[in-house]
Amino acid sequence: MTSEASPSLDPVIAGPILRKVEANAVHLWLATSQDYSVSVSLADRSKTLASDTQCSTLKMGQRLYLKLISVTLSDALPADQALTYQVNLDHAQTLSVPSYQNAATTEQVDFIWHPKVSSLLHGSCRKAHYGYHQMDTRSAIGDGLAQADHHLSHTPMEHWPSMLVLSGDQVYADDVAGPMLSAIRQSIALLGISEEQLPCSDKCLATEPFFYNREALLPLTELSDEVKQQFFKGKKKPVFTTDTAHNHLISFAEVICMYLLVWSPTLWKYLSLELPDSLTDEAHKARFLEERKAIEDFVSTLPQVQRVLAHLPTAMMFDDHDVTDDWNLTADWETTAYGHALSKRIIGNALTGYLLCQGWGNNPGQYDQAFLNQAQRAIQSTEGGAKDDFIETLLSYEQWHYQWDTEPKLVVLDTRTRRWRSEQNFNHPSGLMDWEAITDLQHDIKDLEAVILVSPAPIFGVKLIEAIQKVFTWIGKPLMVDAENWMSHRGSAYALMNLFTHPKTPSNFVILSGDVHYSFTYDIKLRGQKSSPNIWQITSSGLRNEFPHDLLEWFDRLNRWLYAPWSPLNIFTKRRSLKISPRKPEHAARGERLVNHSGIGLVRLDEQGRPSEITQLCNDQQSIRFLPAKKR
Repeated sequence: MTSEASPSLDPVIAGPILRKVEANAVHLWLATSQDYSVSVSLADRSKTLASDTQCSTLKMGQRLYLKLISVTLSDALPADQALTYQVNLDHAQTLSVPSYQNAATTEQVDFIWHPKVSSLLHGSCRKAHYGYHQMDTRSAIGDGLAQADHHLSHTPMEHWPSMLVLSGDQVYADDVAGPMLSAIRQSIALLGISEEQLPCSDKCLATEPFFYNREALLPLTELSDEVKQQFFKGKKKPVFTTDTAHNHLISFAEVICMYLLVWSPTLWKYLSLELPDSLTDEAHKARFLEERKAIEDFVSTLPQVQRVLAHLPTAMMFDDHDVTDDWNLTADWETTAYGHALSKRIIGNALTGYLLCQGWGNNPGQYDQAFLNQAQRAIQSTEGGAKDDFIETLLSYEQWHYQWDTEPKLVVLDTRTRRWRSEQNFNHPSGLMDWEAITDLQHDIKDLEAVILVSPAPIFGVKLIEAIQKVFTWIGKPLMVDAENWMSHRGSAYALMNLFTHPKTPSNFVILSGDVHYSFTYDIKLRGQKSSPNIWQITSSGLRNEFPHDLLEWFDRLNRWLYAPWSPLNIFTKRRSLKISPRKPEHAARGERLVNHSGIGLVRLDEQGRPSEITQLCNDQQSIRFLPAKKR
């Protein structure tokens, strides 16, 4: 699509997304079709608040600019009061946003800053085409972010959650539906984004998108064959799922457009979901048409998604699918992935997309102008050089983790890039954090009374499933079952246990996790200690993904019998020093402790930072509370 043939685009492509809100600053993320001069005004119900707007801009293409807007205040932001922000473009246009008030849209966007956290929403795993094979039997799959929007629309503003925490797999870069990939390719042309020259390949994605066959981009070499198995074939996972990755995102342009399409309805009105002319295989055509139903269902709730992201401060962290399946699972995986120029570029492009669309707003002050200038040079480069240099910078970057100064403090862990590699066998799973990272964490939380700890993968998972993962590791097949959990590496497991027993550790730990595609809550205490901290493992997964239902039902019941708090089998686990009590979901059958419903988690906290309510707000409109055990 040429510039002359392009339709007139809306000023705003995606956003605004309300990101970090702190005492003296409010940060917003925005994608625009022109390089507008942006100013933001803040107000309470009676007056405009004195503030200054600083806007960092990165050009993605002829008609796409990403902006991180930081509004700093002269005085501290009023806490627990209704506030508004207004975004002005070029001092003339005022941005309208879907409203929670009576009007359909508003120029004054409501938000509220609750530095003391009394409630929050959290979720992970949002696969756009999840359930495509079920669309004939389910009227809709739904979206956990749309449930978050529903919650805000039925809650008085003064009781809105303090934040929305998205703990991983906000996009599935490694598993993209054919219709979504078609929409991405159309968006690249529409926005005038230059396509890069891929290393080790003479193919061009702009002329041949390789639907369902992206492994054809690789040359025929032995190393390429390893990469092909790792990135494009998918892994047959008989215990969990059967994944396919034939539509893995490859170029940076594809990654950026994926984010725009999953966070905003704007681009979709310019796009077609008809079968592409280049798709000739009959099986692929049938798959495309099946997936299209799920994508249409997904797109139908994007106005609600756009609305909730504009109104609620949002924290984000990557997990593997934001980049690629099993990212950094083992040392062998790293050797293969980073040893091939194309797979390294794929990872680097996804990580660059994460930085610009997620990481940037988590801790804006962390990225100085020199860093952003390097990012801009990499984006503009269509070949190696600046692009590969920036990817090297990102791959060695060790500051993806962050904190927000709420009460309790929000501490978000990077469990992907600071891993504790197995010294015994490079094909064994690496620890999710190395000794230095866990030591840094211990320092960050010491002397706190309470903490909200975000770990994308549960620190305390379903023991039976972890045992199955260990069996596959023993036989040298960790990739078969996503064999990564906090207990899979002896060093990181014991370092983590020491963190909970440290004399200056917080009294109350609320651990928020996702990843596993089912939801559960554990109450945890140290065995035999009078001064044990209170630990809650709260897992909500996924926003739009679920575990195979029949399989999970069996795992749930078997785990309940084999690893109940009184079971002698606990002696043989690395967490033998802990008493772990699963909470029963409301209305659950006997023996059921896991909830297999897409949706979003709601957690309410008391004055001491302890959970007073833990609920899964399901996409089918159910609300399922996790009930504490009755005291005997």
